[in-house]
Amino acid sequence: MDAAFLQSLLGYNARRASLAIIEQFHVDMASFDLRPVDFSVLSLIRHNPGTTSRQLCQALNILPPNMVVFLKNFEKRQLVDRAPHPTDGRAMGLTLTQSGEALMQAAEKTAMDSGLKATSALTESERQTLARLLQKIYL
Repeated sequence: MDAAFLQSLLGYNARRASLAIIEQFHVDMASFDLRPVDFSVLSLIRHNPGTTSRQLCQALNILPPNMVVFLKNFEKRQLVDRAPHPTDGRAMGLTLTQSGEALMQAAEKTAMDSGLKATSALTESERQTLARLLQKIYL
């Protein structure tokens, strides 16, 4: 089948690549019971201890009611703790629990390996270039 026109479209190529990468991610994250959005939220908390749910919503373009559901689920799984924010008395800062830290340490390593598997046709230089170019679109 002639797919030359579709393959000339950036959106088509981005979507096909995304599907391949996300499919591999789902397979590799199954043992952690993490979806891509869960992983993203927990990773941001890990690397930004004390962050607020509002900051997470802004960083990931997630609606606040959805973030509430994510955080309640993480608390139920004992992955996240809340504590009063040091400078904003109305906000709660989020940190990972010890089990959350252990989970994310392993999950982040697995995510890196997953990305390498999904992009095995690329060199390391090509991976870095692709990431940089994609970030130019959404950052």
